[in-house]
Amino acid sequence: MELEPSPLALPFPDLPQIAGVTPRIARAGYKDWGRCDLTYVELAEGTAVAGVFTQNVCCSTEVELGREQAKAGRARALIVNAGNSNAFTGYRGRKAVEQIMAQVADHLGCPQGEVFVSSTGVIGVPLPRDKARAGVEAALTAEPCGWEDAAATIGTTDTFTKGTMTQAVVGGKTVTLVGIIKGSGMIAPDMATMLGYVFTDAAVEPAFLQKCLSAANAKTFSCITVDSDTSTSDTVLAFATGAANNQRIKRPSCPGADAFTAALEDICRQLAHLVVRDGEGAQKFIAISVTGAVSDESARKVGLAIANSPLVKTAIAGEDANWGRVVMAVGKAGEPADRDRLSIGFGGIWAAREGQPLADYDEAPVAEHLKGRDITMQVDLGLGEGRATVWTCDLTHGYISINADYRS
Repeated sequence: MELEPSPLALPFPDLPQIAGVTPRIARAGYKDWGRCDLTYVELAEGTAVAGVFTQNVCCSTEVELGREQAKAGRARALIVNAGNSNAFTGYRGRKAVEQIMAQVADHLGCPQGEVFVSSTGVIGVPLPRDKARAGVEAALTAEPCGWEDAAATIGTTDTFTKGTMTQAVVGGKTVTLVGIIKGSGMIAPDMATMLGYVFTDAAVEPAFLQKCLSAANAKTFSCITVDSDTSTSDTVLAFATGAANNQRIKRPSCPGADAFTAALEDICRQLAHLVVRDGEGAQKFIAISVTGAVSDESARKVGLAIANSPLVKTAIAGEDANWGRVVMAVGKAGEPADRDRLSIGFGGIWAAREGQPLADYDEAPVAEHLKGRDITMQVDLGLGEGRATVWTCDLTHGYISINADYRS
């Protein structure tokens, strides 16, 4: 099924090469489509790696192995297969992943555990080992490609390629971070549901990189939702080659550690927003700010209850400022809330304050705001200092159309 680009799409930026990182693409033919569907990224020796993974207990072999591999903290290669998630495929699926890891490790002369594999697509069909072998062989000898080609290759129902970059000054050296990501549906934050990869030339110890990525994930990928469904395959990996030759970051007190931490969170937030902007059938990008909660985590949970409500999402799709649906979503979140302290607004305009609709509330400017593509909602619980922002999209008939026809 050919999909029209999302109206919320952003153009793919001109991303620089990262020293020690070489992407290549090939066609394995996992689906009947006329495009490349296998991405291979070769990494310099000594590259540090960190990862966060889906919390879906029916996860793929790729996720199971990736979790264990990331603990060692080193990577030499990444393989991403699109069109087949290889999840719920048992022994046959595992053998296919191990075959890919061994094939790449033999080519690079590295330990098999330093080859990371991700797969995305239809669940329940074992990854064809013959196609995998031929696809990997083609990728190993392909010419290096640009980031846009790599991003396009990992997509499935994505309607636009997603990538971004940022920089930071670390110990007097400028380090660069580049990220690509795929994701459009089956998006809900039990980590987050997508395949995302960040590459940097910064010199960072694996343990500190893992700490930074986990913290960034909590404020970015774990604060987005499209449809409340958590995928079986999703992975975010960060790779640091050390080619910038900055003083290696080992702990928060190291020179430039704060700058690197902020840069990693920034690029994760940008990537997370791109996924929401490509939410299946999405017409509006929605930011929900929750304040006055008993804790930041409570605020996040309230925000996600609002963001996952089909009634709220369809009201936004219909450009209806129905704040009563927000009241409902807050109340069902299972978090501390007080009806008589609750305040709700759209586009910076309060519709209700401290449990009461405002007597002078004018819905006209709110209605105008809801006609736009970028929507903001404000919720204040009036209970404490906890705050969080979550991001989602509206729910339209397009979501049904895409998913009803997904396997064809």
